[in-house]
Amino acid sequence: METAIQIAIAGKPEAAIIADLSRRTFYDTFAPHNTAENMDLFLNTQFTRKQLIDQVGAPGNTFLLARLGGEPVGYARLFEGAELPPAIAGTSAIEVARIYADKQVIGKGVGKALMQACIDFALEKDKEWIWLGVWEHNQRAIAFYEKMGFAIFDRHIFLLGRDIQYDWCMRRKL
Repeated sequence: METAIQIAIAGKPEAAIIADLSRRTFYDTFAPHNTAENMDLFLNTQFTRKQLIDQVGAPGNTFLLARLGGEPVGYARLFEGAELPPAIAGTSAIEVARIYADKQVIGKGVGKALMQACIDFALEKDKEWIWLGVWEHNQRAIAFYEKMGFAIFDRHIFLLGRDIQYDWCMRRKL
């Protein structure tokens, strides 16, 4: 019998869980494709545990925490308030700023459940668009987002340590 994935809005009591999950999943996803120096610089300046803890409950942020068998296995960060890419500027939009699952549960429906919860949240907030940025070389993630109804519409810079990288901006009309 499969265990159901539970998703709930995370608050300050879950901030440390979100921070630790954020750093672990980011490292697991990107360390194989980047230098140790750039990963360390990013994690120790732009993605510190304290910065991540402070984001939980901060204005404009909504965190969704996924649990499987009671254990935290993934999360999403929805963000309102960032400058929108030109193609959706002036509309009502919400960004999926992060969505990650622990590597041992990838392929078990956690990402799909989290993304559906993000879409449902955006619909409840009466948003016109939901959008995200994804590293241009992360083909697995791009294919997943396309399967969830997102399409590429723009590109922006993402600085990982000292390495300038590019993210595709993807959107879905709600």
